Amino acid sequence: ENNQTREEERSSTNQSKEAFADWARHDDAQDHFCELDDETSPDAEYVDLLLNPERFTGYKGPSAWRVWNSIYEENCFKPRSVYRPLNPLAPSRGESKGFYNWLEGLCLEKRVFYRLISGLHSSINIHLCAEYLLDEGWGRSVWGPNVQEFRQRFDTAETKGEGTRRLKNLYFLYLIELRALYKVAPYFERAIVNLYTGNSQEDGETKELLLQIFNEIKAFPMHFDEKSMFAGHKMEAKTLKEEFRLHFKNISRIMDCVGCSKCRLWGKLQTQGLGTALKVLFSEKEIKNLPEHSPSKGFQLTRQEIVALLNGFGR
Repeated sequence: ENNQTREEERSSTNQSKEAFADWARHDDAQDHFCELDDETSPDAEYVDLLLNPERFTGYKGPSAWRVWNSIYEENCFKPRSVYRPLNPLAPSRGESKGFYNWLEGLCLEKRVFYRLISGLHSSINIHLCAEYLLDEGWGRSVWGPNVQEFRQRFDTAETKGEGTRRLKNLYFLYLIELRALYKVAPYFERAIVNLYTGNSQEDGETKELLLQIFNEIKAFPMHFDEKSMFAGHKMEAKTLKEEFRLHFKNISRIMDCVGCSKCRLWGKLQTQGLGTALKVLFSEKEIKNLPEHSPSKGFQLTRQEIVALLNGFGR
């Protein structure tokens, strides 16, 4: 019986490896806005997101501050002499007036970049406040909303007005990702696109549900209008767009430095979701020119990007 069990386990493992290899062959290479994990690596792990929800695990303090400080300081087109408001690693915790004077002097695209990173930061913080480790004992953990933690991060009085800006940036992030889903709908609506799971019935059901989401989004009129971005001189716009891509790719690398594995998982997921949204918005012409009944050459989304985009928007 033990031999039979071991044989079944080996068979299951082999089937999983074959399925993962099949998925990898199904995805085409593309210029990405994020560092995608190598699915063929022996160190790669597949995680069930339903069994590993985004929560506050106790990861905080200087280590977490350094990660976010690197993201803002190295990637938001900001000089070292300008400090983010309430930055715990800055002298006097940052100064709002000088920061926002600097921000308003930037071009639209760079202001958008900062607001997206701020919105991403707010999204992650809100989910940690909503599922906070309230109590921990022998064999039991109590999770739930921590209102005090939420107020500390977002209350107008406790944040000197920063909380309101953070929540506005979160809504801005929502509109950007909503717009990306609206723009990418034609990619999925083509008959040739198959949400490959290995089960033909589930493929069809999953695609039908996804198309229902797209129909709901089309009925919402208040999308972000990205046409005003990168609308200047062609060469300058191209350079700025590439800067966007490289800066965002660096942010996804920084997320790999997060010390808590579950925090790293959800941080990377939301980061990759936003990176995929930007990739979609900057590929409008390629999406419009996609062939209906033949494989995509100008634009392609990998399995990781699809999962991240939908889960990121869901957050």
